[in-house]
Amino acid sequence: MHAPGRTRARRLWLPLMGAALAVAAVCAVAVLRPWGAPEPVAPAAVAEGDPAVAASVSPAPLVLDEGARVLVFGDSWVYGSAATVPTLGFAYLLAEELGVETVVNGVRGSGYLKPGLDGPAYGERIDVLDPALDPDLIIVEGSINDRRLYPTGYRDAVTAAWDALEARYPDAEIVILGPSPQVLPVQDATRKIDADLSELAGARGWWYISPITEDWITDANYSKVIDTGPIGRDHPSTDGHAYLADRVATAIERMEQQPAIVADAPLDDSPPTP
Repeated sequence: MHAPGRTRARRLWLPLMGAALAVAAVCAVAVLRPWGAPEPVAPAAVAEGDPAVAASVSPAPLVLDEGARVLVFGDSWVYGSAATVPTLGFAYLLAEELGVETVVNGVRGSGYLKPGLDGPAYGERIDVLDPALDPDLIIVEGSINDRRLYPTGYRDAVTAAWDALEARYPDAEIVILGPSPQVLPVQDATRKIDADLSELAGARGWWYISPITEDWITDANYSKVIDTGPIGRDHPSTDGHAYLADRVATAIERMEQQPAIVADAPLDDSPPTP
């Protein structure tokens, strides 16, 4: 069970569980769509002679016990930039939202390719993470900071960073949280980064959350979520961080509710052929 703060959300989902189970039973492959029903997605096409493109693997249901240790790793959005104090950032708020312990590792300006203001790029930061941390779940966020360097070397940098993360914490479950738009309309490079991360996560059988695909930030709520002033500089406001924490927590809860897909399960009620 999770913290009382999420009890309301869980109650709202209970009546929908029967329908969700029925839909999931006929899905050969599913990708998380936060704030929408899980939708079946065909495996990614593999271009001839392109080993970098791989078919998607259905992610297993997420198991997250109360009090679990969650490492939230990312850029300035994880750091808590533009919140009244950084500890009001969404990564910190997830502790209460999910009833877990969060370990926050955010470096402003950092990305898979781009070094940050307070530390290096993602891969180098992963190399110095404490192996004794032993998280149950890792949420890797971002990053819009790579948009000016994309695409040269991007997929290689992501792959190397994720390989290093798996090697350092082999028992941890990993969820990738794609970049959120800091400006609207969403910049073309940011959309392409989101698509690359989604595909690469799918190839590993990892859950992927796409704030862009799911329209977390729109014209209707942009001014409430994003602080565009000289201090905020297009980062989430304090209210924006609270909003993001709720959306991420709801997405995580949906991952926990997904039934396991049995590869050889019959797709109808007819008995198996002898």
